[in-house]
Amino acid sequence: MLIREATADDWPRIWPFWHRIVAAAETYSWDPETGEEDARALWMGPAKRVYVAEDETGAVVGSAYLTPNYGGPAARIANAGFMVDPDHGGRGAGRALAEHILREAEAHGYRGMVFNAVVETNPAVELWTSLGFTILATVPEAFDHPRHGLVGLHIMYKAL
Repeated sequence: MLIREATADDWPRIWPFWHRIVAAAETYSWDPETGEEDARALWMGPAKRVYVAEDETGAVVGSAYLTPNYGGPAARIANAGFMVDPDHGGRGAGRALAEHILREAEAHGYRGMVFNAVVETNPAVELWTSLGFTILATVPEAFDHPRHGLVGLHIMYKAL
């Protein structure tokens, strides 16, 4: 699997699964009705380093971004977002992107990474804990999941 920095030309290949994942309202706290222009600004904003994962055919099967979570004296704590096309899940793209982003974060001088709102029912919680993230706290009943009702949002952290 090739993981590389995304270009503006990659957005049309990211948007279909970005839209599908956000519209499902199961793992991201972004508005499920987010339009393409706003979605592009959220995912590909100027403060973000964006990456794509391509399979052996060259299809974009996932994307991730790396950005500072805070500003000023706390700017060395990173944040990241990850999406894998649901049609390509279970093939290692999420883990490969996560490992790549963690290496990139260290290479860019980040001291840690925090996830501010991981839906507690998200299967990725298992991936993050296997990579050394810990759950610092859970905000109870903060996310209205379409199948599970009100569930918590984890705040997760890993020192780099």
